Amino acid sequence: MKISKINAVLIWKQIEDDLSSRLCLNVTERVVYSHLLRHSRLEGKLRLRFSIQWLMRGARLSAAPARQAVRRLVAKGALRLVERTRAGHLVEVCLPDEIRAAPPDEIAVSSLSRQQRRADIEQMDFLQVKARRAAIHARDRGLCFYCLRRLTARVRCLDHVVPLARAGSNFYRNLVSSCVECNTQKGETVAEDFLRGLYRDGRLTATELTGRLRALEALAAGELRPTLHSPDAKDD
Repeated sequence: MKISKINAVLIWKQIEDDLSSRLCLNVTERVVYSHLLRHSRLEGKLRLRFSIQWLMRGARLSAAPARQAVRRLVAKGALRLVERTRAGHLVEVCLPDEIRAAPPDEIAVSSLSRQQRRADIEQMDFLQVKARRAAIHARDRGLCFYCLRRLTARVRCLDHVVPLARAGSNFYRNLVSSCVECNTQKGETVAEDFLRGLYRDGRLTATELTGRLRALEALAAGELRPTLHSPDAKDD
């Protein structure tokens, strides 16, 4: 497939004038996005496979900030994670005008195609609508995403994997079912670090820690999509 030539000057203006503020990109996220864009779309490639080590060297970042930036860019829709293996990440880097600015108007599910429903759910606010909050809890099977404690309706809440203070969103890729204790203790801590803290405290086994870290990756990749029985329901 022939790829049309991209106007790099126009792309840079779109990043500076619109994208950075629209997605609340921090400095690290901007560096990572620009670096991946430089080696993919600006070179005529629709997809890019890279390792975190390669990204660290090219963007001059340490491992944790590089990984966190990739996760956040996926959650914000700037990157589409196609595959993640030991060989690295395979992503599609979206151009600024390919990243949706706001959730589309909700319409009846019966009139939508499967592709349209998938696009819509990526932009839905899952915190403000009761039915959607319930869908997140149902997706996590009544367990705390972090410590795996069994939850009841009275002792559960939703937690932002990337805190709002760190430009996290209310999209399903950034919300998990949590016990009140984990929600309070995590605060603005990076989810990976919080999980490792639970392991050090003896609240997770080594096997459980590995499983939770994999679940975190799957969440960021959009693999843990909640089931919406009534996506256009209003909150009561």
